[in-house]
Amino acid sequence: MVKTRNVLWFLFVLALGIVIFKTHAVDNVLTGKSVLDTQQSSNRFAIIKTDKGNIKFELFEKRAPITTKNFIDLAKKGFYNGLTFHRVIPGFVIQGGDPNGDGTGGPGYTIKDEFHPELKHDSKGIVSMANRGPNTGGSQFFITLNPQPHLDGKHSVFGKVVEGLDIIDKIQKGDVMKEVMIVDK
Repeated sequence: MVKTRNVLWFLFVLALGIVIFKTHAVDNVLTGKSVLDTQQSSNRFAIIKTDKGNIKFELFEKRAPITTKNFIDLAKKGFYNGLTFHRVIPGFVIQGGDPNGDGTGGPGYTIKDEFHPELKHDSKGIVSMANRGPNTGGSQFFITLNPQPHLDGKHSVFGKVVEGLDIIDKIQKGDVMKEVMIVDK
């Protein structure tokens, strides 16, 4: 009797787990989210306000925690406000985050690179930390204008543009980031 009850209890818990997993998977399919989307995103976003319009990107705090925390901390301090996109290469990237405005500046420290096998430069709108070599990222970041797979393993991906893909195409060298803010959803 006790064995039968234990077996039935085990089967009930197993069935419940399967139902919950399947429901979550179906919800993700219906909403268009992949398992990767639900695992890498923190539901926090950055918004870059420019004269051309706003660029909103999701932050991958779970897959790139050091890089994302660094970006969030700098944004919350107002570090990026008023800085320019100092490097714009059509079809490649737009880059900003340099207080000197010429690609030589940073926050006064560097951070460790973070490479996750599922975070790739595989589409337009990927946000990554710029660097001068291994473990030299700081405040400069770039947004891809096309897939750039040759950057994988060299630059830490920490976000992806979800609104304003048309805006990144309009950015020109010298355009100002009026404000960079962090928001929930």
